[in-house]
Amino acid sequence: MEDYSKYVPNVIFEQIPIKNLVSSQDYQRNLSMKHVKKAVENFDLYQINPVKVSRRNGINYVFNGQHTIEIVATVSGSRDTPVWCMVYDDLYYEHEADIFANQMKYTKALSPYEIFVANIEAGNDKQLIIRDLVESFGLHISSTKQVGAICAISTIENIYDKYGLQNLTRVLSLTIGTWEGDVNSFSANMLSAMARLIFTYDTELVDDVFKEKLGERSIREITRSAHERSIGSLGFAEAILFFYNRKMKYPLDILKLHKTKGRKPVMYSEEDEAENMEEYINGTDNSSQDDETDEQQSFFAPALTDNALNY
Repeated sequence: MEDYSKYVPNVIFEQIPIKNLVSSQDYQRNLSMKHVKKAVENFDLYQINPVKVSRRNGINYVFNGQHTIEIVATVSGSRDTPVWCMVYDDLYYEHEADIFANQMKYTKALSPYEIFVANIEAGNDKQLIIRDLVESFGLHISSTKQVGAICAISTIENIYDKYGLQNLTRVLSLTIGTWEGDVNSFSANMLSAMARLIFTYDTELVDDVFKEKLGERSIREITRSAHERSIGSLGFAEAILFFYNRKMKYPLDILKLHKTKGRKPVMYSEEDEAENMEEYINGTDNSSQDDETDEQQSFFAPALTDNALNY
């Protein structure tokens, strides 16, 4: 018989009361009470992993699972509560630290798409609602950027969580109606910017006017303008709002996009924008952009040019 013992950890599984476990070794990260609180609020017994323990000199040192024991202690209301432990009795301190430092080195994290698909298979309401909404517009959820797909999965889930289904519906409807399915209109920054604008201005933002004015602007042009204004989705929101406000008798207040103590937006004159547009048209703009052929991809109008708790 072949000996497989070298492939099997030399451990025993034991239920140990939390009060008999020692954590917070110097090599461990600081305990995050924010994480503990969130996990407690969403406690799931089946998400609890065994705690890894090194038994040295009769003391049970936790070298993986200090958050787990705090979560269980908080939920149960007692440190007498036992947890399942994988107990090693042949480790020394430096070995524990090395295991802790490298435990995730060769572990492949789940992608947002893989998590989304698993939630669909589990029949979880949020993901089913989002999938059905996306498909109602003739699109689908994908792991890669492609025509007719949305791959900014974490972004649309965040919009759903933060702003609700009604706002997410309007985000998708307005984005598709304006840029006719251009794959780059479904980027994380674009979708987040649209959600911010819709939430901030609500009915002040008129959909028909938005489609008419922003439909004349390519995603490339908006992206370039956004990069000149601010990082992330805020820059995109500012750029989109600037184009929406042009020649409006009663423009929307750009300061509403910012928190009271946030940074003030960059204000451009129409002369500045005219100069920028001239650079863009003449091809002298050297800012980093997606390949122009990507900008021309459209699901609804492919021929158009220049118009995406585990403890």
